[in-house]
Amino acid sequence: MIRVVLPAHLRTLTRAGGEVSVEVEGRPTQRSVLDALEALYPVLRGTIRDHVTQKRRPFVRFFACERDLSHELPDAPLPDPVATGAEPLLVVGAMAGG
Repeated sequence: MIRVVLPAHLRTLTRAGGEVSVEVEGRPTQRSVLDALEALYPVLRGTIRDHVTQKRRPFVRFFACERDLSHELPDAPLPDPVATGAEPLLVVGAMAGG
């Protein structure tokens, strides 16, 4: 099971707690985790990734193991602690402004 922590506004959409778990076949990647997350919570489709391009939305970031994974390739393997469930994958809504 892969643990995923969603930001507050996405928790509201899913009506889930602070952390959700998803099952992923094989070695987990950002793509496979997001596919599983959207399958479990269809309301998230288009909120984290663009409907057409499947690219990460500009103000959404991914973190795990104290690393920013936002610019990693979608099919790159996630860190081992995330794959084993020891650490969560954090989906964070970035802020902008000045």
